[in-house]
Amino acid sequence: MPEKLAGARRPHHSLAQKRPRRSAHRKRKRPSWRMRLAAAAAVLILLLLAWAVLARRFAPTSNTSLTRFSAIIVLGEPADPDGNPSPAELASVTEGVREYERGVAPRLIFSGGAAHNRFVEAEVMARAAEAQGISASDILVEGGSMDTIQNACYSTRIMEAHGWRSAEVISSAAHLPRAALIFSRFPLEWRVHAAPQLEPASALDTGWNAALETLKTARYLAWARAFERCQP
Repeated sequence: MPEKLAGARRPHHSLAQKRPRRSAHRKRKRPSWRMRLAAAAAVLILLLLAWAVLARRFAPTSNTSLTRFSAIIVLGEPADPDGNPSPAELASVTEGVREYERGVAPRLIFSGGAAHNRFVEAEVMARAAEAQGISASDILVEGGSMDTIQNACYSTRIMEAHGWRSAEVISSAAHLPRAALIFSRFPLEWRVHAAPQLEPASALDTGWNAALETLKTARYLAWARAFERCQP
């Protein structure tokens, strides 16, 4: 009798058996809205940088077949802390003088204000050009611009006031793709021309300049092109 009663008892289920089985793979937590926003922002930044790289790669170098122009526009570079031409600035001036002497244009327009220190870039460049033998009567100074958009805008104003319609634009090789994108929006016939460096640059300096110009190009494409317009 005790054996039958014992056999009739329902088996006890352990506490572990009563608990629902956990899935072999826990459900992954969905990322928070902050993480999703950060990921979206990172993707947008990468796309913008890729756009800037491609825009620089395929930037136009001219919109004309002209080989002689009304003027040579030399874009500004910062002077040194003492107001003397920096190596990059002197390189642009020297190339502008060389192109002038080759007969590319009968005059030089130096463009650049006191954008990086208290010295007006165009005035420093004009003095350097005169020191290289260029007559002051063939030099025009545009000393109000604070960036490349204003370089293009204010130089175009000077040219239109004189009835000049074409220009060769000189600057550093790293700067020219962005300058070309900007000048392409102004009513001039133009081509760009790179100023060779007067002294070899290190790979670090070259890489830094390229990276900086890519960032500036990205800013131009995403913002300045639409919101920092300058009508000549």
